[in-house]
Amino acid sequence: MNNNSQPILEVKNLSITFPTEVREVHAVKGVSFSISKGQTLALVGESGSGKSVTAMSIMQLLPPRGTIYGKDSSIIFEGKEMLNASEKFLITQRGDRIAMIFQEPMTSLNPYLTIARQLTEVLEVHKGMSYKEAFARSVELLELVGIKDAARRLKTYPHEFSGGQLQRIMIAMALANEPDLLIADEPTTALDVTIQAEVLELLKELQAKMNMAILFITHDLGVAKHFCDNVCVMRHGEIVESGEIEDVFLNPKHEYTLKLLNSIPKGMKEKIEIDGDESLITGKDVWVKYPVKTNIFGTVTKTFDAVKGISLDIKAGETLGVVGESGSGKSTLGRAMVQLLETEGNITFEGQAINGLSNDDMRPLREDMQIVFQDPYGSLSPRLTVGEIIAEGLYVHRPELSKQQRLERVKEVLIEVEMDPILSINRYPHEFSGGQRQRIAIARAIILEPKFILLDEPTSALDRSVQVTVVELLRKIQKKHKLAYMFISHDLAVVKAMSDYVLVMKDGVVVEKGTATQIFENPQTDYCKRLIDAAFELKDIAS
Repeated sequence: MNNNSQPILEVKNLSITFPTEVREVHAVKGVSFSISKGQTLALVGESGSGKSVTAMSIMQLLPPRGTIYGKDSSIIFEGKEMLNASEKFLITQRGDRIAMIFQEPMTSLNPYLTIARQLTEVLEVHKGMSYKEAFARSVELLELVGIKDAARRLKTYPHEFSGGQLQRIMIAMALANEPDLLIADEPTTALDVTIQAEVLELLKELQAKMNMAILFITHDLGVAKHFCDNVCVMRHGEIVESGEIEDVFLNPKHEYTLKLLNSIPKGMKEKIEIDGDESLITGKDVWVKYPVKTNIFGTVTKTFDAVKGISLDIKAGETLGVVGESGSGKSTLGRAMVQLLETEGNITFEGQAINGLSNDDMRPLREDMQIVFQDPYGSLSPRLTVGEIIAEGLYVHRPELSKQQRLERVKEVLIEVEMDPILSINRYPHEFSGGQRQRIAIARAIILEPKFILLDEPTSALDRSVQVTVVELLRKIQKKHKLAYMFISHDLAVVKAMSDYVLVMKDGVVVEKGTATQIFENPQTDYCKRLIDAAFELKDIAS
């Protein structure tokens, strides 16, 4: 732990209120903390606890007309008050002395501009560099954060990078002006475990070189333990516990801290007994090839093989977990199995060959093959009520049902996913938390009583405690309906809790497969061992 005694940042009695038409929302209530140079402070809590609002207030990024600060609130950076400071002064601080890494790099970067244009702009504005000088410095920054072939990659666009690479670019952008304070807002939440470990190690190295202070915002106490010196635990806008990270871990005093520490999916999946031994869905030698080059006649001359000759089978009541890093082909394989992509090989569902079927021929099978996507907010229509969203499948596959019968069925599945129909059926997706929206997505998937559900990263965007409840819900529904799951995730803790069998993928191929017990307790390949070590070291889970 760094012993610099003079704080570079002091937040004192910070209170933030957002006025709305209905009522005032007290987002932050009397928060105080300080950070010294070279020190890392974790701000930990679930969604809605006030972490990000607190961080945004430091750089004065909250909308001035819609934000009310408490009269005793104070944010002092390097001896200067940030609250109510002039815009001219703030411009000299933002991106120069204080930098921020945002949670979603794909939405933080401009999709219409090259990485070079976005990175050089920071240096041109704050350092007065010419474009040529800024480009040369940008190459150095990308190399510093581990991006290979940096000069060429600078000329490409955000969509041409993986999630881990985009987060590295955001780090390079934040560090371009060698700031004194770096605010990292959930910088590793959506990353693979190995990339997460690499990003955290990179931040540690750069912090040591620059003697930066870091405010690290996360909902994962496991990550905070391995990265931070001190921690403040937030709930409902207040700090409920604070102290040195080791003390808080070894001797948590608040029940909410204890809840966060215990919010990790545990145990192994209970085997579901099914009559018969026939596979519900199988894939033999499945290939997915994306065209990357065509000739003047439109004939494909070059392809990218995203999935390469994979075979699998899933029985009723079983869960096949598919793990691997970004770009390994996990989601592509899942979408191939439900025929959302063109495939080669042989895929069967209940003994019927389905690869190559037209949309019309596939439609009758769709009610038995459902999907729950990673981002419930993006997959639920904002224009429809929850009741309308869940009932959509009934209009297509159960047209004989009356309006009242559809309504009753929607109420039944809402109760099954542990939501109150009266309080939710006529509301819209934006009125719910992330965990509640995922329950709505699950209700939409099970209303047709399917036999197979593809679960594509269904918990990765959720808080740890919410993940536990969603995992328990999925287990309960599977046991009740004897469902088959294909569970795709980069989170090995969740996969371990959900799966009977596991496929480990890398570069489009299966590098290891077996029962969940075999994979997690006795991995055979170096790649699989590396995945497990990275995940369980960060999250303190004993296999």
